[in-house]
Amino acid sequence: MKQFLSITKALSDGTRVRALLSLREGELCLCQIIDLLGMAPSTVSKHMDLLYQAGLVEREKKGRWHYFRLSGRDASPVVRKALRWVLDTLADEPVVKADAKQLCCVLKKDLEEVSACYRGN
Repeated sequence: MKQFLSITKALSDGTRVRALLSLREGELCLCQIIDLLGMAPSTVSKHMDLLYQAGLVEREKKGRWHYFRLSGRDASPVVRKALRWVLDTLADEPVVKADAKQLCCVLKKDLEEVSACYRGN
């Protein structure tokens, strides 16, 4: 029950759902998610922490950057079902499609350029 409630809390915010869906094609640096969402680094970081605590995403530090990806095969059945449900249900949403187009532009940028928004944090 606790994990279910954590997942529903994480999915109760549109920004968190957008961040989650941005990872459907693979791993992203936190700075890339910040750039995509156009929000303050601390705000996006908090959103990603909630997704991580719910088990919906995995994170890894590589050098000075933190990377996130959707939870994989080792995730609990409830997490895998929740991810499948979100991905299947929202794939055709206009905001999700717009984010996918914007993400293409973000991915073309150098990480040094993208991370300038929170350098020193």
